[in-house]
Amino acid sequence: MNRFAPEDRVLVSPRHLAGAGPDQLADALGPLIHLFRWPTQHDATSGHIAVNSPDHSLRIDFEPGRYDGIWWTIAHHEPYWEAEFTRQTPIEAIAAVTQALPQLLGDRRHTERIPLTALALIEIAHLNHWAAGEENGTLTSPDRHCLLRHTPGDERPWRFQHHVHDGFDTHWHASFTRDTHERLVAQFFAHLSTTAPVERAFRDVPHLVRDLDDALITPVRGAAVNPHVHHAGAQIDRAVRLR
Repeated sequence: MNRFAPEDRVLVSPRHLAGAGPDQLADALGPLIHLFRWPTQHDATSGHIAVNSPDHSLRIDFEPGRYDGIWWTIAHHEPYWEAEFTRQTPIEAIAAVTQALPQLLGDRRHTERIPLTALALIEIAHLNHWAAGEENGTLTSPDRHCLLRHTPGDERPWRFQHHVHDGFDTHWHASFTRDTHERLVAQFFAHLSTTAPVERAFRDVPHLVRDLDDALITPVRGAAVNPHVHHAGAQIDRAVRLR
């Protein structure tokens, strides 16, 4: 059983189990605001933040008060496409999408700091051991808690769904509509499925995940070596024990 205080910083893998990472909101919006100078509006009462591209072709809305749980919406016009992410979607995967947006709009500044994946979805899946699901067009995480469903004929042909034992605090989903650039979907998937851990305050790790056998949680402080090296060693040790 994991023994951490609520305020302890921990590394969590796989990423899809880690929860939102609410203290890292700046990773998703900060580069757009500070590096690319995208105009921003903030309603302090509701927490709503809106960020617009300089040419007004694209808008990001962060709305933590939405009743339907969809906290993030990215909408592009001409052609119209939309991406949505619910409350517990890991912030690292969302940030990978938002930070890629200037490049997709033709702004090549800071490309060395914000690399885009060149891999196709199936290549990303193979690299990170996601398997073809029982349904056609699905890819499933090794622990089977997270699913990518691709249905080309649908209005939202890319859908990610996640939960652990139907636990409320572990539910999240993400979707991309038709005409979304597939490189954006790949960018999200690459930063979701990677085996590299993410950092959280232990209090923000979903309750059902904290003692889940499929989750690996290690301390940031107190490790004898670099915390990421320690986590990687624990990953290898667990993989050997599970063979």
